[in-house]
This record gives sequence, structure tokens and C-alpha cells, in this order.
Amino acid sequence: MKPKPAIPGILRLVVQLILLTALAAAGQAEEHSLSDFLPPVEVHGFVETRCGARTQSDLHEKDASVLEARFQTELFAATEALEFKFRADAWADGVGDKGRYDTRELWLFARPLEYMDLKAGRQVLTWGTGDLVFLNDLFPKDWQSFFLGRDKEYLKAPSDAVKVSLFSAPVNLDLVYTPCFDADRYVTGEFLSYWDGQQGARVGKDRIVAADKPDRWFGDEELALRLYRNIHNYELALYAYHGFWKRPAGQAADGKAVFPALNVYGASARGKVGPGIGNLELAYYDSADDRSGTDPLIDNAEMRYLAGYTQDLARDFNASVQYYVEHLLDYGAYRAALSGGHARDRLRHVITLQLTRLALNQTLTLSLSSYYSPSDADFYLMPHIHYQVNDRLGVEVGANIFQGEAAHTFFAQFEKNTNVYAAVRYSF
Repeated sequence: MKPKPAIPGILRLVVQLILLTALAAAGQAEEHSLSDFLPPVEVHGFVETRCGARTQSDLHEKDASVLEARFQTELFAATEALEFKFRADAWADGVGDKGRYDTRELWLFARPLEYMDLKAGRQVLTWGTGDLVFLNDLFPKDWQSFFLGRDKEYLKAPSDAVKVSLFSAPVNLDLVYTPCFDADRYVTGEFLSYWDGQQGARVGKDRIVAADKPDRWFGDEELALRLYRNIHNYELALYAYHGFWKRPAGQAADGKAVFPALNVYGASARGKVGPGIGNLELAYYDSADDRSGTDPLIDNAEMRYLAGYTQDLARDFNASVQYYVEHLLDYGAYRAALSGGHARDRLRHVITLQLTRLALNQTLTLSLSSYYSPSDADFYLMPHIHYQVNDRLGVEVGANIFQGEAAHTFFAQFEKNTNVYAAVRYSF
């Protein structure tokens, strides 16, 4: 084994004091010797340089799509009673001309009972069955990072939440409480141009999205629930969510984008089908601020459906295909209330295909993620190549390609953001 890198004594002391304080507060300090409170602290991280450029001129954005030098550090420590993790990124952003920082994880984990797990703090959460398609996963996503070509780990944005998991023979329960709404990191015009329905044109830095985001702690809260169990090796789950649309889905009288109230109820199933794995998922999006569908300033309720299948076609070669549908409800009321702009289709269809090939003793990864919408007549392609030079050094190149017939459709609106990128990462 390679020796773990040393860390400054003051940093180790801070982590140990956090654990010691938490243990004492839990009433467990008397049950352990001092050495139990001083666990070793594991340190990991990486430094990375990533650059990308648009392949066509965009009047609303810079030619460089991404230009950054990033440093990530991760600390982990554990006792028999508690686990602690801290992970954060700091980077110089050459496109935004500023330094940036993001705490991605800062949590404590405990198992107070044999049938109960508790995790509190900033954490990255996910559930559902989709492959880069999300129905019942209402945890925040970072779409700007995804479309700019950052590592796919950055698609999942962190939540400031408490997660309680309860386990039993009949069914298991996950309950996530977020005391203050965590929105998606959606496209605002800062880095990516987009279609503005009010202007009837693509905009970008000249029209940054102004949003009125719910931000009252213990007032604008979110609650997510999952009940799940395995039956004959099939994973079955029920979901519920209470909170807000994760991206702006309405407009206030002053023109600001808003996040209307949202309830989501869904179900999923995943298991072996023939030589591969199949999955089904559905979700009902209850737009609670406009259940009649007559308010043109608030998105209507929707049904969302997903069917998928993944299979190894050969050794180290995997393929995944999905069919996804968004069904706009109360469509007659929506069309009657619409005044100007482009009307949405009642049904939006999207077909996804993911191909992954490993080579050179699994040090070389060739992948293609693709989305095609026959209803919108647009598509999104993400070819990607990653080569792990050694245990610490990795290099990659890739692209984000957007195309469509009409500039207002979801993928086609980003056509001017089509980009290529490259990155070098050194891990420690």
C-alpha cells in the first residue's frame, strides 16, 4: 500500500475535535478511551486543468467555454460511532475572471440504532433508475457544469440536508429533509446562452436570469421520501417529494423567474430482463400553485415516464438505451391561456443511448452519451475519451454537441454552446 500523505497538524486537530464534540454530545464519551476519539484522517484530492472552446461564434458568450485550474481536497475520519467527511473545490475561473469555491460535502454519519442510519450536513444525494435522466430524483443538479464539459461527478450538486434511513424486513425507508430549498444550478446566461421566450431570441450574458428563489430556512423546505425493497432480485420503490420546481417554472408580475410549489409522486422497478437489466420509472408532477393549468405564468402539471435497458454487448463494452416521455397535463387549458411564444407539445419524447468501451487493461475509456428528441427534432451528443496514464495521472478530451431544427427547443437552444474540451488531472 502507498503511504497516505501527511496533513498539517492543525487540520488534523480540527477534524478530531469535531468528532470528539459530536461523540460527547451523543453521550458516548464515557464509553471510550481518548484514543477512540483520535482516529486517523485520510486525505485525498486532485489538481486539474481544464480548457474548452466553442466551435462556432456566439455573440452572447466568450469563445472559451471553460478555462479553469481546480484543486479538490477530501478529508475522511471515522470511529466506531461516527464518520466525518469534508470535500471542497477551489478553482480559478478564466471565463468568469474570478476565483471560486464550493463545499461539496461536509457531513457526519451515525448509526444510533441497528435499524437506523443518520447523515446530517452537506451531501450529494441520488436515487431513481435513470441513466442521466431524472424523474423522482429531485435533488439538485448542476446543468451548467454538465453542458460545459466538467467531470460528470459535478452534474450532482450538493444538498444541505438530513437523511434518515430505516431498515426492516418488509420495507426500507429513506427520508431526506432539506430545511432551505436547494435549487438546480441551472443555465442563467452567465456561461451558456439560452432561448428567452419573452425576447423570442437567444440571449446570454446580456440577459442573466433574474430569479426570486425561495430562501427561508425552515420555511422554504423540502421533504423527499423513498420506500423500497427487493422482491426476487427486483428493486421496487415508491417516491414522494414536497418542495418546489428545481429550475424556474414560472414568472412573477415583475418579470422575475420563480420556483412554484411542487409535489411529486412516483414509482420505479429495476431487475434482470434477459441478458441485461431493465428499468421502468414514472412520476406525477403536481404543480401545486396552478392545479387547474389555467395560469400562463406557471408550468402545468406533468406525467413523466421512463423505460430503459442496459446490457454488456461484449467484454468491457456496455450499452444502455432509454425512452423518456414528458406528458403535459391540462393541455387544453394551457393552450387557451397561452398568449404568444411557442407552444409546448403535449408529449415530448427523448431517446437516449449510452455506449461505454474499456480498453488497454481498462485504462482507456471511450464513451458516447446521446439524447435525441423526435418530437422536438433536436439532439445532444457527448463523446468522451479518458486515459488513466497511471494511478495518479489522467487525461481526457470530449465534446458537447447541440443541434436542432428550431432554436426554441430544449437542446437546439444551446446550439451556439457546442464545445470541445480537454483536461489533465493529478490525484493524490
